Amino acid sequence: MEAQRGGTNRRRFLLIAGIPLLAVAGGTAYALKPSPPYRHQVRTDLEPLNSRLRPYLGELAEAHWVGYNIDAPGGDRTIPGPDARVRLVGVARMAAGGADAIVRNPEYDFGPGAQPSDLPEPLVPHVPGDAAWQHSPRFDAHANRAGAEGASPHVSGPYLFDTGRNLVCFDLVYLYM
Repeated sequence: MEAQRGGTNRRRFLLIAGIPLLAVAGGTAYALKPSPPYRHQVRTDLEPLNSRLRPYLGELAEAHWVGYNIDAPGGDRTIPGPDARVRLVGVARMAAGGADAIVRNPEYDFGPGAQPSDLPEPLVPHVPGDAAWQHSPRFDAHANRAGAEGASPHVSGPYLFDTGRNLVCFDLVYLYM
């Protein structure tokens, strides 16, 4: 009988000690499991864009855009923490004649621009590949300057305009400090 009692105690000890070890091992395996890749969702609502870009682009008529926290794992849309970088990238149709009016302004000195690159995959179908983009570093500096109405103190990125389609393509990074 003495031998059975010892065996029972050993089983009980292994059971009591083994359950927490299994729980820790399962939790570790779950934490190490790779998460599915983040897929950017294309947005079409205009108010967030118009509130930021209206002072220098005017009212936007139609848009396809993506906004996400560059530094968050998977690009999750979260409240930006200190030193967070939020990317705002998209293409928008401007009010009638809007692109032409900006490009014709001689103080900006527009010239041919490159095709947008490094776009989030879901946004690519909305950006015409044959657009005649025009770019001005002076316009970028004007629209991104610290203290610009509607601009965050730290904004960078280009604006490209296609006057034939009345489009603007933007790829901006907002740094929240």
